Amino acid sequence: MPGNGPPPEGPTVDSATPEPLLVARAAEGDDAAFEVLVRRHAPRLLALATRLLGSAGEAEDAVQDTLVTAWRRLPEFRAEAAFGTWLFRITTNRCLNILRSRPATRPLDTAPEPPTAAPADDPQRAAESAASAKALGEALATLTAEQRACWVLRELHGMAYEEIADVVGIAEPAVRGRLFRARRSLMEAMRAWR
Repeated sequence: MPGNGPPPEGPTVDSATPEPLLVARAAEGDDAAFEVLVRRHAPRLLALATRLLGSAGEAEDAVQDTLVTAWRRLPEFRAEAAFGTWLFRITTNRCLNILRSRPATRPLDTAPEPPTAAPADDPQRAAESAASAKALGEALATLTAEQRACWVLRELHGMAYEEIADVVGIAEPAVRGRLFRARRSLMEAMRAWR
């Protein structure tokens, strides 16, 4: 397990060190290498978890669990996928487990409010923007956990269908089907905002 014994001998690691070397060094127990990996990937993981869960506190917990899991399982990492994709998969699975454990429906007044942009110069436009963002957050909360994960990974993180399939652990045609249903549901829910 990483962290047992002294770190391996070799050059020091920093933010410019190539990722494959960082992963190899971290797998051998180099705490500094894993710390650089965490600094590189934690902001994107937190953004993903926040978008999936709608709660900053739950997102932070999910990312913390992801990093602990990654640290423990790092010697098993075989680089079939990129390290970042592997972390996305762990984070997504953790978030899906949290979403599945939630009650099936939640009152709208308990739905998390999505973060809003800074107010614009036009108060009416700022109010409309905030209201549409809130409506989108509520609409996202009505999707299944798997649909929400696929939609967030595609629309907000720009991942390809193949990457989403790898992260979520389903076939590419299933990703396309979930995205189709998610988009259809969101279009219907957001009809008033077009």
